[in-house]
This record gives sequence, structure tokens and C-alpha cells, in this order.
Amino acid sequence: MNGEFMSESSSKLFSKLTDMLSETAGAASGVKKEIEVIVRSQVEKILNDFEVIQRDEFEVIKEMLINEKEKNMALEKKLNELENKLKKTKQTK
Repeated sequence: MNGEFMSESSSKLFSKLTDMLSETAGAASGVKKEIEVIVRSQVEKILNDFEVIQRDEFEVIKEMLINEKEKNMALEKKLNELENKLKKTKQTK
């Protein structure tokens, strides 16, 4: 009978401990998420203070520069063609 009581009370104790650990783990997970949000917010604030651009803004600017470079190269080619035509025209006169 005494062994049954110990087994029953041990079972209840382990059950309560398991419940407490589960609650603690849940709370710790919540605290971890809260800390992540706070740290992310602070890092974003610091980066904004340093005027660092976001990745998506960088990609947009990069694409714009690529397009402008292509236009510039096309204009240089056209200018060279026109200069060559002008030289040929002057040589034939």
C-alpha cells in the first residue's frame, strides 16, 4: 500500500513537473520571439540612422544602372558611327 502511494504521488509530481516545464518552455519561446523582434527593430533603426539602403532598394537601383549603362553604350556606338560618317564625308570633299 505504501509503495502504491509513493508511485501515485511520484506520478502526480512528475506530471506537475512536466506541466511546469512545458509552461516554462512556452514562456521562454515567447520571450525569445520578443527579444528577436526588439533586436531586429533596433538593428533596422541603426541601419536607417546610417542611411544604409534595404536590399530591395539596392536591387532596384542596380537594375536602373544596368539599363542606363546599356543605353550609354548604345549612344556611344551611334556617336562613333556618326563620327565615322562625318570623317568620310569630309574626306570626299
